[in-house]
Amino acid sequence: MQKKFVLFFIITILFAGITNSCRISYSFTGANISPAVKTFSVYYFPNRARLVNPTLSQSFTEALREKLQRQTPLNELAEDGDLIFEGQITGYEVRPMSIQKEDMAALNRLTVSVRVKYTNNIDPDQSIEQTFSAFEDFDAASSLSAVEDGLVPEIITKLTEDIFNATLANW
Repeated sequence: MQKKFVLFFIITILFAGITNSCRISYSFTGANISPAVKTFSVYYFPNRARLVNPTLSQSFTEALREKLQRQTPLNELAEDGDLIFEGQITGYEVRPMSIQKEDMAALNRLTVSVRVKYTNNIDPDQSIEQTFSAFEDFDAASSLSAVEDGLVPEIITKLTEDIFNATLANW
């Protein structure tokens, strides 16, 4: 009985030592970030679209910053981070979507496009430059100014999620 206890104790100690030396990192945010990456920087995204929403640049830049702060363990730097997000808002447009009788639209679509340059200074092969677009539909009987404050945050959420997935989640 004593030999079994000693043997069990020794096996437990060995198993604990082996598993403790193997380090596996799990993330429930979906981020796939190298342990060498410690910082990120998000530069201001100017609005270069023909139709300009005056608060869009600031709102989008802040939303991307907050997304990275919430879903990664990285520290933010004002500039020159290990990961750099920069670019510009290239599109902000409304188009009719669902045409009814007498050529009247039942729905309009607000689309926002953002050109993003993602630079990974630790692993340059991960760097990308890509345009992301997201949209929300709204009733054509409503004016853009009446629904804009509700639609823009939803579009920004979709854009930041797509950008996060394309850059850090490697989707």
